[in-house]
Amino acid sequence: MRAARRRAAVLAVVLAGLAGFARAQVPAPAPVQNLVQLSASATMDVPQDLLSFSLGTTREGSDAATVQGQLRQALDAALTEARKAAVPGQMDVRTGNFSLHPRYGRDGKLNGWQGSVEMVLEGRDFARISSTAGKIQTLTMGQVGFGLSREQRERVEGEVQAQAIERFKARAADIARGFGFGGYSLREVAVSTNEQGFMPRPKVMAMEARVAMADAPVPVEAGKSAVTVTVSGSVQLK
Repeated sequence: MRAARRRAAVLAVVLAGLAGFARAQVPAPAPVQNLVQLSASATMDVPQDLLSFSLGTTREGSDAATVQGQLRQALDAALTEARKAAVPGQMDVRTGNFSLHPRYGRDGKLNGWQGSVEMVLEGRDFARISSTAGKIQTLTMGQVGFGLSREQRERVEGEVQAQAIERFKARAADIARGFGFGGYSLREVAVSTNEQGFMPRPKVMAMEARVAMADAPVPVEAGKSAVTVTVSGSVQLK
């Protein structure tokens, strides 16, 4: 039994030595030469076709259940009115933030409750959304945001990406020629997309004017989004 163990131990040492010798015989890979890192970008300004409109209200009182009931009543009335004009994709209706938290006095004691509720109108039909927002009487206007719909973004990204790729290829060819090489081969590449919105300040009605201008469309004005695609990577000059 001991002899078998000794033979196994000797065999393991021999095999380990052979493996180390084999590794030592494998030559190290030659360093990559004439490798260039570069990037190229393309940008397109696109009219924003998506409007997001939030409306909300706050309530406060001494009883949490009462405050919560008032908020829910205001939200339910707003949802009922908004759903009359809802059309998938053109104007979608959803609830936003709903919060209820205690309120404390200077002495640190609980003296009431305060809560808030939000409803969001979102879609591509600006006229429908602004008109519906003007009819909501239980909530007041909050944030107005603009952006690109998924369809618009995908269409634009395809065009801008093609431009960025062509610029990357042209720049790689120019660099190769500048260093006296006949061409290049692509080693690795990465593509990234960025969208940045810029727009005029929304024309927002003062809250005091909401009652006098009931049912009037809320004036909004969209801007543009800059869609940028960057192609970066490395090429080997040949």
